[in-house]
Amino acid sequence: MLPRDPVILLSYMNLKLRDFYPSLAAFCEDTNEDMKIITDKLAGIGYYYDEEKNQFV
Repeated sequence: MLPRDPVILLSYMNLKLRDFYPSLAAFCEDTNEDMKIITDKLAGIGYYYDEEKNQFV
C-alpha cells in the first residue's frame, strides 16, 4: 500500500526506484500499482518522473 501523503509518497517512490527498480513501469508492474495515480499525485506537488534519472524530480 502506497503512502497517502504526497511528500511521503515522493520519498517512498524515489527510494524504491533508486534501490530496487530500474523504472517506474517496473515498479508498477511488480506491485500492481496504477502509474497514473502515482504520477498525478506527485504532479500535484510539482514533481514529475524523469526516466533518465529514474526518479521524481
